[in-house]
Amino acid sequence: MARKKLSQEKLDYYEELIRKELEESMKYIENVSREQSVGARESSGDLSSYAYHQADQGSDTNLMEHTAKMMDSERKKIRLLNDAMRRIQDGVFGVCDMCGEIIPDARLEIIPYATQCIECKEKMEDKKRRKRR
Repeated sequence: MARKKLSQEKLDYYEELIRKELEESMKYIENVSREQSVGARESSGDLSSYAYHQADQGSDTNLMEHTAKMMDSERKKIRLLNDAMRRIQDGVFGVCDMCGEIIPDARLEIIPYATQCIECKEKMEDKKRRKRR
């Protein structure tokens, strides 16, 4: 069976798309890290003249947890994008790793690090749901 591949033109297009997403993700992480650094310095100052309410502490903790989850999610996305770049270099980008069919452009436009076509991804999700029952 002949192995399906995307054209070099499409590979170049997706490589540029992935580079842009990687750049955006890296900037996001840098900005959040910078903001946390500034916030930590400001919060370590002497603010004893200000009352600090428990609700404020809870809000701050909630915000820090949310930020940590977002940072973790962004780091995972960077790993997936780097994996997609490797697949481009290996010439297997855009090919479903389950059925071997080309992943539709509409899917790759939204999720450029996708490794499965929609049908195969749905099958995997169904299988996971059935196992959880």
